[in-house]
Amino acid sequence: MSVLNVDKFQPGLSVDCVILGFHHNELKILLLKLKDLERWALPGGFVEKEEDVDKAAVRILRERTGLKNIFLQQFHLFGNVDRNEEAYADILLEKGIVDKELYDWLDQRFVTVGYYALVEYSRVEAPTPDYFSESCEWCSLSNLPNLWLDHGRILEKAHETLKRQLNYQPIGLNLLPPRFTMPELQALYETILGKTLDRRNFQRKMMGYGILIRTGERRTGGAHKSPWLYEFDEEKYRQGLADGLNAGW
Repeated sequence: MSVLNVDKFQPGLSVDCVILGFHHNELKILLLKLKDLERWALPGGFVEKEEDVDKAAVRILRERTGLKNIFLQQFHLFGNVDRNEEAYADILLEKGIVDKELYDWLDQRFVTVGYYALVEYSRVEAPTPDYFSESCEWCSLSNLPNLWLDHGRILEKAHETLKRQLNYQPIGLNLLPPRFTMPELQALYETILGKTLDRRNFQRKMMGYGILIRTGERRTGGAHKSPWLYEFDEEKYRQGLADGLNAGW
């Protein structure tokens, strides 16, 4: 009998999560290193028969990160007939990662619901691998390892969605620490958008929204002039997002 009891799961349905963090001015993705394979996968799992799909995503995130109350957004259903590589279940069986019972379960067609999650990088102290993996690590979006199945496409779709929702979702509020500098905020936007923004124009736009509070303190310890530290005015930020922070980046 497999350690993973598949009888409690809904056949043919899974969840895959693109967990995003921001560290050292880089957008990071939490990935799983599969056992005995030079392949990496997005954190995911199966949906229990008596479980809401959204709750399954919350459970999977908690198991991988140990965190609760994470910002989580469903963004796409991946249901192409050819989304699984041919004989991928055979590879797992050959490597001893799964037994015959799990092979039969994995060999069926799966559709997966994609979610993206925004977490403050420093809060995830010890990412936890799952049944199929040997480690769980942060990887740079700009230097990704070889991804499993269609997980590269899922990640790409999540990034596209993040760009579109930059002015409508509390992305900065969830990815940045409580206090941050204007260069750090600009670096976040540039990383998500994949392009360089004019410094003065960016600062003028952000201050014009009325969502930032300058704390009166500076970030110390750097080689250059210490920049001011800011906080988000959460009430004004959320209202601005509801109205749409109209800006062409």
